[in-house]
Amino acid sequence: MKLEEVTDSSPISGVSRRDFLKFCSMMAAAMGLPGMGAQIAEAVTVQKRPPVLWLSAQECTGCTESLLRTNHPSLERLILELISLEYHETLLVGSGKQAEEWREKSMQENKGKYILVVDGSIPVKDNGIYCKIGGKTALTLLEEMASQAAAVIAIGSCASWGGIPASDPNPTGATAVHEIFKSKGIKTPCVNIPGCPPNPYNFLSTVLYFLTFKKLPELDEQARPKFAYGRLIHENCERRPHFDAGRFALQFGDDGHRKGYCLYKLGCKGPETFNNCPIQLFNDVGSGAWPVGTGGPCFGCSEMGIGFTKPIHSPASPKYFTPPSILPRIDEKRGHGLTIAGVAVAAGIAGAALGAGAVTAKKLGKDDEEQGKSGSREK
Repeated sequence: MKLEEVTDSSPISGVSRRDFLKFCSMMAAAMGLPGMGAQIAEAVTVQKRPPVLWLSAQECTGCTESLLRTNHPSLERLILELISLEYHETLLVGSGKQAEEWREKSMQENKGKYILVVDGSIPVKDNGIYCKIGGKTALTLLEEMASQAAAVIAIGSCASWGGIPASDPNPTGATAVHEIFKSKGIKTPCVNIPGCPPNPYNFLSTVLYFLTFKKLPELDEQARPKFAYGRLIHENCERRPHFDAGRFALQFGDDGHRKGYCLYKLGCKGPETFNNCPIQLFNDVGSGAWPVGTGGPCFGCSEMGIGFTKPIHSPASPKYFTPPSILPRIDEKRGHGLTIAGVAVAAGIAGAALGAGAVTAKKLGKDDEEQGKSGSREK
């Protein structure tokens, strides 16, 4: 069906033309493409739905669970109208031999046209025997499926960086998808959508962008879409004003924590993590859909070397912003001399007194000089 054939009186699955265009415009805005909603709508309605194959490796199914809870579009509209989900172990009706035969059939029919979504890290130790599907290792399946795909999306932190399975001591040799590409010489374009789980709209927007423009969106140096991972969480965090004002929660449940103060001193990794969590909230359930919104510190799940690597409550290393230097240290001891803040205040007072003293002395010296001149004239 063409876009002009979609009218308010002939909706697609109960969705009017107006609502459909509104959805496409919202996706365009999320990708930083204002005014491109109509073009995305045209691509979705005119072209054949892009076939998508979903390979699950070492993962917890959290990325799929997040996708199941999208509202615009709903899951059924996503897989029946926007994309053609050809293979997904969790959502397939068939199983076993039937499922694997369908995967192979879809790969042959859509060679060079399908989008491969990889969920989970790929174990490489002992030839990858720690994750097998239909008698084949995930490592073998990735090599087979990725080499014939039009593009690959590594969804979630496990596929993007290795995630929890790759944490020390990494007994299975869990490896990120892009690292497998390097070792196997796979040239298929690959984009990372990290997060634990990532926002499903970041995934959907990437698919729609590829469908519309026949290429992946602009990526950063870690192959993440800039429209979703171009800004630090800290820049748009609801608690950011408290950081700038030097107001921090020092313990969970303390007065500052209850008042919504900044969670930097509780280990929030927002100052060193790139993601759009504060702006593109999860699944339309309000601000309580992400860690900071529930009173917990961001643990940097979408940042390589931060989430699942850095201790949860250790302080972040801010990329661009640092807390005011005159504030106390995080572990400042009480009753053991002056704090940094005390020293700063004392230095400020001393500086002010010194400055005032200098001005006064200068004024007094000038007065004495004028008085001396006056006395000489009188003589």
